[in-house]
Formats: sequence, C-alpha cells, structure tokens
Amino acid sequence: MVKKLKSESASDDKKLADAVRASAQQIWHAGLGAFSKAQEEGGKVFDKLVKDGAELQKRTQKLAENKVSDVSGTVEKIAGNLSKQAAGSWDKLEHVFEERVSRAVQSLGIPTQRDIKDLHRRVEELHLSMNALAAKKRAVEKTNKKTTKKPSARPAAISPKKSGTKKPVTRSSAK
Repeated sequence: MVKKLKSESASDDKKLADAVRASAQQIWHAGLGAFSKAQEEGGKVFDKLVKDGAELQKRTQKLAENKVSDVSGTVEKIAGNLSKQAAGSWDKLEHVFEERVSRAVQSLGIPTQRDIKDLHRRVEELHLSMNALAAKKRAVEKTNKKTTKKPSARPAAISPKKSGTKKPVTRSSAK
C-alpha cells in the first residue's frame, strides 16, 4: 500500500508540475502579448498622455492665474486701505506739529504769516487813503489859488549867510 501512495503522489506531483508549467507558459505569452501591444500602441498612448498633460497644464495655469488675480486684487485693496490710514496718520501728525509750532511762535511773540499779510493789507489801505487825501488836498489848493489871486511879484531873495569868521570892522573902513 505504501507503494500505491507513492505512485499516486508522484503522479499528482507530475500533474501539478505540468499545471504550473502551463500556467507559467500562459503568463509568459500574456507578457509577450502585452509587450507587443505596448510597442504597437505605445506611440499613440504617449501622444495621448502628452495631449492630456498639456490640457491639464493649461487648466491649472488658468486656475493659478485666477487665484493670483484674486489675491492681487485683495492685496491692492489692503494696500489702498493701509495707504489711506497712513495718510490720515501723517495728516494728524502734521496738524499736531503745526499747532505746537504755532503756539511756540505765539508765545515768543513772533508775527505769523497771517499777521504779516494783515499788516501788508492795512499798509496798502493806508497808502491808498493817503493818496486819496493828497489828491483832495491838491484839488482844494487848486480851487483856492483860482479864487484868491496872489501878487505876481516874487519877494526878494534872501541871500544866505556866509559861514566862517567875521571880519572885524576897522575904523578906517567905517569912516
């Protein structure tokens, strides 16, 4: 009986080895077929993959550009707000500085630009009023000259005194 078992197991081993060999042969043939198919359609598949990759790149670039424009718009808004705030802060600082300088100038008694302009305006007004008064005075004098006639003869001219030492009067010249 032992012999029978051995022979049956040898026969089973042979069947198993044949089945494994047949399966390996089929796997080998499938691999060769896949290799052949890949060689035939490899160029087509490669071209298809390149085309799909280019389309994918275009879509991602478009999405990236949209995101960049959205982000740049947001950044511009933020920058605009910050610049407005900074300008407002500078304006406030400038106003405070001007007020302090103005108070210091007033405490020292230095006239401001407004004071000088007011004085200049007042001097101009005084100049204009003086010119007007002088014109009126000339007009009045002109009318007075016409109404009162003065003698035409001029008074004798007075000779100016000579400066220097006086000559003593001598008796001989007095006689």
